[in-house]
Amino acid sequence: MTPAAPAYRRLSVEERRTQLLEAALSLFAHRAPEDVSLDDVAEAAGVSRPLVYRYFPGGKQQLYEAALRSAADELQQCFDEPREGPLLVRLSRALDRYLAFVDQHDAGFSALLQGGSVVETSRTTAIVDGVRRAAAEHILSHLGVTEPGLRLRMTVRMWITAVEAASLIWLDEGKQPPLDELRDWLVEQFVAVLTVTAARDPQTATLAQTLTSHI
Repeated sequence: MTPAAPAYRRLSVEERRTQLLEAALSLFAHRAPEDVSLDDVAEAAGVSRPLVYRYFPGGKQQLYEAALRSAADELQQCFDEPREGPLLVRLSRALDRYLAFVDQHDAGFSALLQGGSVVETSRTTAIVDGVRRAAAEHILSHLGVTEPGLRLRMTVRMWITAVEAASLIWLDEGKQPPLDELRDWLVEQFVAVLTVTAARDPQTATLAQTLTSHI
């Protein structure tokens, strides 16, 4: 007897939208966005071009921005850590989630951070920068600082940029070193940059002293 074909299940609106976004993120990560057509996205998702337009009537620009926002929303949640326990332990847990996202969604992560595209606009730039600002706000909140000075703000933002760069290089290097080693290295770098800034900024010096006393 010939086995019965699996029953076809119509995707919900949200499921179909997610499918299209995942296909787009994968393509945008491996090719310049301007080199990706809606036909490419439709083929990758196994659907028709008109269906892609039905969900994204604004065409590729709308799809690109939606894909960026989808990845950005997930990344922002990585730093939403309960204010419990030592700061560096909390930072380690946040980095575990961040790096797990990079590991599991490397295509989406690469697509989120790549720039210089002809489809890049002030809106796409704002989406990417929103992730960095949200991460900085979470970290400053964990530090217990309500009014961070210029040097402290710059230090935190610089470290976040270093985390991004390290993550992209980690992908290029075949995901080496191991994630736990990379996480610990980034935490150590956080302490190091605070220590350097502490020599020039009393506010940061107080924070650095508190952190190092718990190591």
